[in-house]
Amino acid sequence: MTGPNVIKSISQIINKFDTLILDQWGVLHDGKNGYLDAINCVKQLKLLNKNLIIISNSSKKKKESIERLKPLGFNKNDFVEVITSGEVIWQELNKPSISWAKKLKKNYYHIGLKGKSKFFIGLKKNLVKNIKDADFLLGTNVDNKISIIDYVPLLKKALEANLPFVCANPDYESIERTNNKRNYCMGSIAKLYKNFGGTVHILGKPSKVIYERAFSSFQNLRKNKIIAIGDSIPHDIRGAKNFGIKSLLITSGIHKEFFQKKELIWNKNIDKYEELSVKPDYICKKFIY
Repeated sequence: MTGPNVIKSISQIINKFDTLILDQWGVLHDGKNGYLDAINCVKQLKLLNKNLIIISNSSKKKKESIERLKPLGFNKNDFVEVITSGEVIWQELNKPSISWAKKLKKNYYHIGLKGKSKFFIGLKKNLVKNIKDADFLLGTNVDNKISIIDYVPLLKKALEANLPFVCANPDYESIERTNNKRNYCMGSIAKLYKNFGGTVHILGKPSKVIYERAFSSFQNLRKNKIIAIGDSIPHDIRGAKNFGIKSLLITSGIHKEFFQKKELIWNKNIDKYEELSVKPDYICKKFIY
């Protein structure tokens, strides 16, 4: 099978699409600052009257994510929709519509950074301090000062109690642009729990649910006119395939070790990894117009 089409900029393919789904970290910003090329690209796409939608695996809620756009250098009005994994999970916990969410009981044990978080404001579930009192685990953001292996004893206790794990951020990792340091995300802990035999529930990418929620207000949806742009093959690219749309992989993100050559080409070594075997339709070094 041939590799994806290689492009140097979004402008090469933009006439094929009316709507672009954009990931945040690795495409629009590095967690602290918006990429200048991405900021300009968004402006150019708005001049072409393209629909821009942010679909993020962030555990932050929608309102908080929208508020962060301006400090990152973006105009929130340039996006017709912003939706996060955290928002979809929060909504489902408060007003369940999916079978597994309807079965959840009240008490949850939180895995993640301790302290105040806007995610928990208005959440109609009860936080418990002892895992023995919990009905399910709820994972949000992570404390990278704690290694993944440190979670094993806790996960083993949860497994013994047959607790489901509700994961608000399914991403496995992120990269800090300044020092190229890899930080694991809650998805890595959830994946470990699943490998132990535990039940894990996600509604972010690559689940179809978050895409369906993002387009819930759209009428006459034409999927052949939509492209998803992201830097994660297991989440952005597989999610696009699950939803039935085209995809573009930004190669300077979390998979950049596969694209170190001067000339951008598809690295066939990626196919050796089961979770990375889904091919995007296009690859590009960065989100640039």
